[in-house]
Amino acid sequence: MADGEAMDAGRRLRIAVLGAGSVGCQLGGRLAPHAEVTLIGRAAAMAVLDERGLRLTGGGQPETLVEPGGVRTATGPEAVAGADFVLVTVKSAGTEAVARELAPHLDDGTVVVSFQNGLRNAETLRSVLGAERTVVAGMVPYNIVQTEPGTYHQGSGGELLLDAGPDAAPLAALLRRAGLPAQQHPDMRGVQYAKLLMNLNNALNALSGLPLREQLGQRDHRRCLAVLQREALAAYRAAGIRPARLGLVAPRLTPTLLGLPDGVFRRVAASALAIDEQARSSMWEDLQRGRTTEIDSLQGEIVTLAARHGQRATANERLIALVREAESGDGRTRTGAELLAELTR
Repeated sequence: MADGEAMDAGRRLRIAVLGAGSVGCQLGGRLAPHAEVTLIGRAAAMAVLDERGLRLTGGGQPETLVEPGGVRTATGPEAVAGADFVLVTVKSAGTEAVARELAPHLDDGTVVVSFQNGLRNAETLRSVLGAERTVVAGMVPYNIVQTEPGTYHQGSGGELLLDAGPDAAPLAALLRRAGLPAQQHPDMRGVQYAKLLMNLNNALNALSGLPLREQLGQRDHRRCLAVLQREALAAYRAAGIRPARLGLVAPRLTPTLLGLPDGVFRRVAASALAIDEQARSSMWEDLQRGRTTEIDSLQGEIVTLAARHGQRATANERLIALVREAESGDGRTRTGAELLAELTR
């Protein structure tokens, strides 16, 4: 489709967003003027949208308000019926359960898109939904945080990526029409491994208590991320995995870049700090709201992969333990020096 707005002449795409939290509401809100959008999420969150509407800020775009009624809201998977695309944005731990709930309500031609952190969500969706269903892997590169009920702020930039091929092409075109940079990529598996390297910072940011830009501006915090990434890259090499290159620097060189003194880092890697002052990791938000984090789908993947190839990812192991403590109610924040001592002891 040239414009991505209609599957058939004269009809707008029908988009259902399943698991409409921060990422889901941002995507659905941006798409709302260009498609028929249904947001499916927690009852309390959907009630806020019904009452106040949906407000989107940041991302280099003008502030946008989707008025109450501008998107449909629902709380159950039956609302996906009739959708052309279902965008799955639930936490990784919930993917299998959501897929089982989703399966009876999908139309024959519906394309299911995983816009989730982690490596295995598209595979999980395929295994539950069956070979006859089309499942597409996607990647969201930027940070979204809920700054108040019904308001979602995009604190960093980047391009949405989707599997190559005709199944995802109408959605990619629609995303671009809505002002969201989006491309199809021939190696989404490599993209997911590269994104995982970046997402190893989610836990560090959550435990620091700092905005992302401030945290990444401090050398000790970056040195922590470098330690985690070196362990991940060692496990990748043992497994024969080649992460895709998503930025100006090859993944194998990133730990060295992270270790540079602050002044040098600011000059050499200015784009890495092109994050606004409100941006924080989704894991920080999870801890603030008392939710279980995605640590098993991030650091947990590195620990498991390393063990499979006779290695130990000890720093990633230790960080999992620290996040578990935080999940149990330990509200302590840590400096970069304290975290570095924990990860390298």
